[in-house]
Amino acid sequence: MAVLLQMLWDLVLGYGDVLGSPFFPVLFSISIYLLFCLPFLLLDCLSVWVAPIRSYKIQPNNTISWGAARSCLGLFLYNHLVYILPTTVLHWYWRPVSLPREAPGVPSLTCGVLACLLMFDFQYFVWHILHHRIPWLYRTFHKVHHTFTAPSALTTEHSGAWEVLSLGFFAAINPCILGCHPLTELAFFLLNIWLSVEDHCGYDLPWAPHRWVPWGLYGGAPHHDLHHLTFKSNYAPYFTHWDRLAGTLLRHHPKTDPRG
Repeated sequence: MAVLLQMLWDLVLGYGDVLGSPFFPVLFSISIYLLFCLPFLLLDCLSVWVAPIRSYKIQPNNTISWGAARSCLGLFLYNHLVYILPTTVLHWYWRPVSLPREAPGVPSLTCGVLACLLMFDFQYFVWHILHHRIPWLYRTFHKVHHTFTAPSALTTEHSGAWEVLSLGFFAAINPCILGCHPLTELAFFLLNIWLSVEDHCGYDLPWAPHRWVPWGLYGGAPHHDLHHLTFKSNYAPYFTHWDRLAGTLLRHHPKTDPRG
C-alpha cells in the first residue's frame, strides 16, 4: 500500500505547477462538488418515473424543481467566484504551496484524514448550534441554507457568504494545525465534499456511509435530513456523539413539519 501511495503521489507531483496555482483550490472545489452531485441529480430525474428509486427517498413527496436547482447552482458559483477565489489567492500569497517528494505513510494518511474529519465535525457542531440558538445569527447568516426543508444534492452549498467562508476556513485550517501531508489534505477535502453532498442527497441508499459505521455513530443523510425538517435537532454534520451529549439527537421523522 505504501508503494501505491508513493506511485500516486509521484503522479500528482507531475502536475505540481497546477497544484501550486492559486486558482487550483477553487477549480478543484467546483469540479469535485459538481461531479459528486451528478449521481444524485440523475437519481432525482429518474425517481419521477421509477418507483423503486423513489422508495429510497427520505421525503418521497418532495422533489427539487429546475428553478430551485438553478438557484442553488447560481449561488454556489457566485460564492466561489466572488468570495472563495479572492480568499484563496490571498492565502496563496501568505502560504505558498510546498510539495514534498515523499508520500505519507498509510497510517499517517488514515489518521490524518480521520482527525481532520473529527475536528471539522466538532467545529461545525458548535458553529451550527450557535447559529440556531441565537436568533440574530440564524436570521442574518444561516437562514439561507434552510430555504429547503427537503434537501437534495445541490442544496449542500446553498448558503450565504459568511457560512461558506467560515466552514471553508475550518476545513482548510485543520490540516495546517495537524501538519498534514498535502496528499492527506487532498484526501480529506475529497472525503469532506463527498460526505457533505451525501448528507444532503435526500436518499437513504443501501450502500450509504451511515450503514457502514456500527452503533449509529455516523448519522449520514437520514440524520441531516431530520435537521432540515425539524430545525431543532442533529446539529453535527456527520457523527452523532455531540448530539447525543447535547441531547439534540433525533432518529425518526416526525409526522408533520413543526413550522406548520
